Amino acid sequence: MDLRALRYFVTVAEERHVGRAAVRLHMTQPPLSRAIRNLEKDLGVRLFDRTPKGVGLTPAGKALYDEARALLAQADRVRARVTGAGRLSVGTLADTAEQVGRSVVELFRRRHPGVTVDIHEVDLGDPTAGLRAGLVDVALTRSPFDDSGLGTRVLRSDAVGVVLRDDDPLARRKTVAPAELAARPGVRLPDHTDPLWTDYWTSGPPAEDAPVVWTIQECLQSVLWNGSAALAPVGQPLPPGLVLVPLTGRPPSDLVVAWRKTNEGPLVRAFAESAAA
Repeated sequence: MDLRALRYFVTVAEERHVGRAAVRLHMTQPPLSRAIRNLEKDLGVRLFDRTPKGVGLTPAGKALYDEARALLAQADRVRARVTGAGRLSVGTLADTAEQVGRSVVELFRRRHPGVTVDIHEVDLGDPTAGLRAGLVDVALTRSPFDDSGLGTRVLRSDAVGVVLRDDDPLARRKTVAPAELAARPGVRLPDHTDPLWTDYWTSGPPAEDAPVVWTIQECLQSVLWNGSAALAPVGQPLPPGLVLVPLTGRPPSDLVVAWRKTNEGPLVRAFAESAAA
């Protein structure tokens, strides 16, 4: 395996379509397809399931995906160190970067104008926003999640509510109790998501046929189309047709900056200080 082949593989995995991946990589489709086949031959496993609509990761492909992203991120950091360039990779979960605000960007840029910042947005299946996989140096995310081995700094705390269709009988209430959501369909987070995170952000054990949501927008659209109940921080922007009612008996969720305790370098500390200023 070489880094170029891994970059090709990761791009195809993210696009779920060889043609779209080729466009993103600024290359034609045939050499990209050959590179993926050669990688599968080299590893002796099938990485993708091919369908007329695109491709999906096989179990072997899913295993390689996380490892490949970590290897590529490490290679980028090594390259930055060798060339002497300051570089910081920041992981964000959903819209956490937007919620921190422009002031953080301006403060960090003013203090460290020569640092290149790489932004890596993750889905709801990874509340550490790439920290656990070694993809980023620092993360903007929300609690609660397993923070073993991680340092965190709380930026603010937000109450949590339930997102409902505006024609739901509970939508006109001032507050809703968790027990009142038992009869409503919920949503499922991806398999193998941190249990602490899953328990907090779901309204109860989901049904087997509940839709799996990977992003905030998928979650909100599931409520809109299916009448599901989903949890979100109070203040979460909503599309027309949805309302958010405060949920009782649920502690606030903290917006945090997080980092690996084994990687408390000066840029990581500087970013955490800028975020908390």
